[in-house]
Amino acid sequence: MKGIMILAHGSRVKTTRDTIETVVSMVKDKINLEEMPLEIAYMELCPPNIEAAIRALAAKGVDEIKVVPYFLFEGIHIKEDIPNEINEALVDFPNIKVTMGKTLGADPRLAEILADRIAE
Repeated sequence: MKGIMILAHGSRVKTTRDTIETVVSMVKDKINLEEMPLEIAYMELCPPNIEAAIRALAAKGVDEIKVVPYFLFEGIHIKEDIPNEINEALVDFPNIKVTMGKTLGADPRLAEILADRIAE
């Protein structure tokens, strides 16, 4: 079964975590969670971390995980830190396949949001 991990940077600030959790809740309303379980994870600074999300998905019978980063750019975290953490966590789950999705990047929908913010 396929599963999704939405991965954010993480923050000690509760309102920052509330924001990503609200976004993830909106995403959950758009997918069939019984067919594709979804977990949120944070790279650092707050739980749940990558390993905990992998464990939670594995407990739901997931053997393929698509990690979708809630990051704007492909910096060092996306290129090195996150893959390293995933590989470390997979030592306990050798039968789980993980693929990385793209960052939010230069998406026209983000430009629309930015234009809306400017107009406010």
